[in-house]
Amino acid sequence: MTFSIRTETPADIAAIHAVTTAAFATAGHSSHTEQYIVDALRERGELSISLVADVAGEVIGHVAVSPVSVSDGSSGWYGLGPISVLPERQGQGIGAALMRAAIEALRQQHARGCVLLGEPAYYGRFGFRAEPGLVLPNVPAEYFQALCLQPPLAQGEVRYSQAFEATN
Repeated sequence: MTFSIRTETPADIAAIHAVTTAAFATAGHSSHTEQYIVDALRERGELSISLVADVAGEVIGHVAVSPVSVSDGSSGWYGLGPISVLPERQGQGIGAALMRAAIEALRQQHARGCVLLGEPAYYGRFGFRAEPGLVLPNVPAEYFQALCLQPPLAQGEVRYSQAFEATN
Protein backbone atom coordinates (compact mmCIF):
# COMPACT_ATOMS: atom_id res chain seq x y z
CA MET A 1 0.00 0.00 0.00
CA THR A 2 1.32 3.39 -0.97
CA PHE A 3 0.22 6.42 1.01
CA SER A 4 1.33 10.01 1.21
CA ILE A 5 1.51 12.47 4.08
CA ARG A 6 0.29 15.99 3.38
CA THR A 7 -1.13 19.05 5.11
CA GLU A 8 -4.88 18.97 5.65
CA THR A 9 -7.13 20.90 3.32
CA PRO A 10 -10.65 22.19 4.04
CA ALA A 11 -12.01 19.25 2.04
CA ASP A 12 -10.42 16.85 4.57
CA ILE A 13 -12.17 18.15 7.70
CA ALA A 14 -15.12 15.72 7.70
CA ALA A 15 -12.82 12.77 6.92
CA ILE A 16 -10.43 13.76 9.73
CA HIS A 17 -13.40 13.85 12.13
CA ALA A 18 -14.50 10.38 10.96
CA VAL A 19 -11.00 8.86 11.11
CA THR A 20 -10.43 10.23 14.61
CA THR A 21 -13.81 8.94 15.80
CA ALA A 22 -13.12 5.47 14.38
CA ALA A 23 -9.56 5.29 15.69
CA PHE A 24 -10.60 5.92 19.29
CA ALA A 25 -14.00 4.15 19.26
CA THR A 26 -12.80 1.09 21.18
CA ALA A 27 -9.79 2.59 22.98
CA GLY A 28 -10.15 1.96 26.70
CA HIS A 29 -7.92 4.90 27.63
CA SER A 30 -9.98 7.32 25.54
CA SER A 31 -12.52 9.94 26.57
CA HIS A 32 -14.01 9.47 23.06
CA THR A 33 -13.83 13.25 22.53
CA GLU A 34 -10.66 13.31 20.41
CA GLN A 35 -12.54 14.28 17.22
CA TYR A 36 -14.10 17.23 19.06
CA ILE A 37 -10.68 18.28 20.36
CA VAL A 38 -9.32 18.43 16.80
CA ASP A 39 -12.37 20.42 15.67
CA ALA A 40 -12.00 22.83 18.61
CA LEU A 41 -8.27 23.32 17.97
CA ARG A 42 -9.05 24.17 14.34
CA GLU A 43 -11.87 26.56 15.32
CA ARG A 44 -9.59 28.32 17.83
CA GLY A 45 -6.80 28.69 15.26
CA GLU A 46 -4.54 26.49 17.38
CA LEU A 47 -4.01 23.60 15.00
CA SER A 48 -0.38 24.46 14.30
CA ILE A 49 0.30 21.30 12.30
CA SER A 50 -2.42 19.11 10.85
CA LEU A 51 -1.21 16.30 8.61
CA VAL A 52 -3.17 13.53 6.94
CA ALA A 53 -2.17 10.16 5.55
CA ASP A 54 -3.82 9.79 2.16
CA VAL A 55 -4.37 6.79 -0.12
CA ALA A 56 -5.77 7.72 -3.53
CA GLY A 57 -7.61 10.73 -2.08
CA GLU A 58 -8.94 8.88 0.98
CA VAL A 59 -7.84 10.14 4.41
CA ILE A 60 -6.75 7.10 6.46
CA GLY A 61 -4.83 8.85 9.24
CA HIS A 62 -4.30 12.20 10.93
CA VAL A 63 -2.01 13.91 13.43
CA ALA A 64 -2.67 17.19 15.23
CA VAL A 65 -0.04 19.43 16.84
CA SER A 66 -0.93 22.47 18.92
CA PRO A 67 0.90 24.92 21.19
CA VAL A 68 1.22 24.23 24.91
CA SER A 69 2.31 26.52 27.71
CA VAL A 70 4.93 25.63 30.30
CA SER A 71 4.96 27.20 33.76
CA ASP A 72 8.64 28.18 33.45
CA GLY A 73 7.70 30.51 30.56
CA SER A 74 9.47 28.46 27.90
CA SER A 75 8.14 29.24 24.45
CA GLY A 76 8.08 27.14 21.31
CA TRP A 77 6.67 23.99 22.92
CA TYR A 78 3.89 21.97 21.32
CA GLY A 79 1.64 19.06 22.14
CA LEU A 80 1.32 16.23 19.65
CA GLY A 81 -2.06 14.53 19.52
CA PRO A 82 -4.47 13.23 18.90
CA ILE A 83 -2.93 10.94 16.31
CA SER A 84 -5.37 8.64 14.53
CA VAL A 85 -5.31 5.85 11.97
CA LEU A 86 -8.35 3.96 10.72
CA PRO A 87 -8.57 0.69 12.68
CA GLU A 88 -8.30 -1.46 9.55
CA ARG A 89 -5.12 0.41 8.54
CA GLN A 90 -3.35 0.23 11.91
CA GLY A 91 -0.10 -1.72 12.15
CA GLN A 92 0.97 -0.74 8.63
CA GLY A 93 3.43 2.06 9.50
CA ILE A 94 0.98 4.90 8.92
CA GLY A 95 1.08 6.20 12.50
CA ALA A 96 4.87 6.05 12.50
CA ALA A 97 5.01 7.99 9.23
CA LEU A 98 2.65 10.62 10.66
CA MET A 99 4.84 10.88 13.77
CA ARG A 100 8.03 11.36 11.75
CA ALA A 101 6.34 13.95 9.51
CA ALA A 102 4.98 15.89 12.50
CA ILE A 103 8.39 15.94 14.21
CA GLU A 104 10.03 17.10 10.99
CA ALA A 105 7.41 19.86 10.60
CA LEU A 106 8.16 20.98 14.17
CA ARG A 107 11.89 21.08 13.37
CA GLN A 108 11.18 23.18 10.27
CA GLN A 109 9.19 25.61 12.44
CA HIS A 110 12.15 25.82 14.85
CA ALA A 111 10.05 24.46 17.71
CA ARG A 112 11.87 24.05 21.03
CA GLY A 113 10.13 20.80 21.90
CA CYS A 114 7.08 18.61 21.89
CA VAL A 115 5.10 16.74 24.53
CA LEU A 116 2.53 13.99 24.28
CA LEU A 117 0.48 11.65 26.36
CA GLY A 118 0.86 8.04 25.30
CA GLU A 119 2.39 4.60 25.52
CA PRO A 120 6.10 4.86 26.43
CA ALA A 121 7.13 1.78 24.44
CA TYR A 122 5.61 3.18 21.24
CA TYR A 123 6.60 6.83 21.49
CA GLY A 124 10.07 6.08 22.82
CA ARG A 125 10.92 4.94 19.27
CA PHE A 126 10.70 8.57 18.19
CA GLY A 127 12.87 9.93 21.01
CA PHE A 128 10.10 10.81 23.47
CA ARG A 129 10.69 10.04 27.13
CA ALA A 130 9.33 10.96 30.52
CA GLU A 131 11.18 13.97 31.92
CA PRO A 132 10.91 14.39 35.71
CA GLY A 133 10.97 18.19 35.50
CA LEU A 134 8.22 18.45 32.91
CA VAL A 135 4.82 17.37 34.20
CA LEU A 136 1.16 17.20 33.28
CA PRO A 137 -0.92 17.26 36.48
CA ASN A 138 -3.01 14.21 37.32
CA VAL A 139 -1.32 12.02 34.72
CA PRO A 140 1.03 9.10 35.51
CA ALA A 141 4.52 10.47 34.87
CA GLU A 142 5.63 7.62 32.59
CA TYR A 143 2.85 8.38 30.08
CA PHE A 144 3.61 12.09 29.75
CA GLN A 145 6.65 12.33 27.50
CA ALA A 146 8.76 15.01 25.88
CA LEU A 147 11.11 15.43 22.97
CA CYS A 148 13.50 18.38 23.27
CA LEU A 149 14.32 19.70 19.80
CA GLN A 150 16.37 22.72 20.92
CA PRO A 151 17.91 22.71 24.41
CA PRO A 152 17.39 23.61 27.11
CA LEU A 153 14.55 21.33 28.13
CA ALA A 154 11.58 23.23 29.53
CA GLN A 155 10.83 22.63 33.22
CA GLY A 156 7.51 22.90 34.94
CA GLU A 157 3.83 22.19 34.56
CA VAL A 158 2.44 21.89 31.03
CA ARG A 159 -0.96 23.20 30.08
CA TYR A 160 -2.79 22.25 26.91
CA SER A 161 -5.29 24.44 25.07
CA GLN A 162 -8.81 24.73 26.42
CA ALA A 163 -9.79 22.90 23.22
CA PHE A 164 -8.77 19.69 25.01
CA GLU A 165 -11.84 20.12 27.20
CA ALA A 166 -14.19 19.92 24.17
CA THR A 167 -16.93 17.33 24.50
CA ASN A 168 -18.89 17.89 21.29
